[in-house]
Order: sequence, then C-alpha cells, then structure tokens
Amino acid sequence: MVLRNAPEGEAPRGATLLTAVRLAAAEWDECEKEPSVRPGGQPNMQQMLKQAQKMQQQIAQAQAELAEAELTGTAGGGLVTATVSGSGELKAIRIDPKAVDPEDVETLEDLVVAAVHNATEAARELTEQKMGPVTGGMGGLGLPGF
Repeated sequence: MVLRNAPEGEAPRGATLLTAVRLAAAEWDECEKEPSVRPGGQPNMQQMLKQAQKMQQQIAQAQAELAEAELTGTAGGGLVTATVSGSGELKAIRIDPKAVDPEDVETLEDLVVAAVHNATEAARELTEQKMGPVTGGMGGLGLPGF
C-alpha cells in the first residue's frame, strides 16, 4: 500500500507514525467501499440505484410530513387568519368580526389575500426546508411550486 504524496513505504513529510497509520487506514477503508465509478470510467449502476432508492424514500418521508403540516398566515394584526396544508391547499379562513365593515369590503378582501399569501409562503419555506436537503436543490421533481 502506498500513502498519498509520499514515496513508497514512507510517511508524508512531518507526519508521525500514528498519522501515517491513520492515513493508511483511511485509504484502506476507501478501497473497501464499492466505488461509484468503475475502472474505465463506467458508473457503478448498482451503487447509483441504491442512492436513488434512498433518495426516493427520503422524498416520500418529507412529502408525508408536508401533507400532515398545517401552516397559518395572518393579516391585519391577526384580524384574518388563513390555514394551509404543507402542500399549499387552503384549509380554513378565520375572520375576526372586527374586520367586517359593510362599508369597506375591499379592505377585508385585501386582508384575506394577504393572509393566504402569508400562509402559502410559509408552506413554500417548509417545503424548501424539508425537501432541499433531500433533493440537493434539484427542481422539477413534481413538488408543489408555490
């Protein structure tokens, strides 16, 4: 076995015997792992399939957690509250009677839109938080696009 950046049989400059042993052990561990690319530059399809299956399981788990999540958004200092699922589905709207003014319906409409927007933004952020680590930032996986 040859240590990196050292003549055969020698430890790298300035390395102690313990460091050399650790480096050799680390290289041995790497050799025993199934390589992601086989000699000749061919990808190891079995390892790639395992990684894809693991990622698929993680995505399914994250999607299940998102489906169970409920997020709220508010507007007007809490006069209007919207609740959405983690997938962005509007579940409920709560309107404080103080927000209802028959002379000013437009303000109430604006508050409802703002609360729904606030809630869906929270759902989008939760989706990024749950799915980002799993997908590594990849888009186009059929996830809700808020």
